[in-house]
Amino acid sequence: MLRILIVDDEPPARERLRRLLAEIGGAEVIGEAATGREALERAARSGPDVVLLDVRMPGMDGIETARHLGILDEPPAVIFTTAYDQYAINAFETRAVGYLLKPVRPDKLAAALAHADRLTRPQLQRLAAVCGESRRTHIGIRRPEEVRLIPIEDILFFQAGQKYITVRHLTGEDLIEDSLRTLEEELGSGFVRIHRNALINVRHLERIERHPDGHYGVRLRGCATALPVSRRLAGELLERFK
Repeated sequence: MLRILIVDDEPPARERLRRLLAEIGGAEVIGEAATGREALERAARSGPDVVLLDVRMPGMDGIETARHLGILDEPPAVIFTTAYDQYAINAFETRAVGYLLKPVRPDKLAAALAHADRLTRPQLQRLAAVCGESRRTHIGIRRPEEVRLIPIEDILFFQAGQKYITVRHLTGEDLIEDSLRTLEEELGSGFVRIHRNALINVRHLERIERHPDGHYGVRLRGCATALPVSRRLAGELLERFK
């Protein structure tokens, strides 16, 4: 029996999926969620095999939700449900991502469940970019039986270590498995690289200071220590914030 979590902000859509699953058999609905955040909470607690996930939801959309589901210790398979146009459907097919077009048909649902698979991070990143949803609103932090969501605006900086990225935010710091290059490309002009291993949130930039040895550093509001700026990036930083 596949353990299924249904995620859709519209109750009639959730009820239709529940009814179709009962008709098909071989699946157990272990819960429902109306938002991406609720979906993450339920998935972390109950460990579904498959998440039927609406793409268009208020707040956190389905693609971002799927990206956060991917950091769970045992990520579920994801099948998107969508009313997108043909261009977006082509994107799902090109990225080898499972989807169901609304209104969902029982034969299509059965086939999707038979081929459901976990989605890779590159798959979801490329799908997000094609569908115009490339920028996350939160960074997901894996915790025991939960995914903690840190709003992008609350992040002070990202700093690369040997294996992980440290995320320093208004309430502390956490580690994520990502790359500064990916984060820099995704987050755009709201963040700026000051060093090969550091990316800062410009909304928290307090000042740029020059040290007696000629090197530069930045001070961020909410951060007690200055972060060093590399010589290579100092000129670009000064030009932008002069």
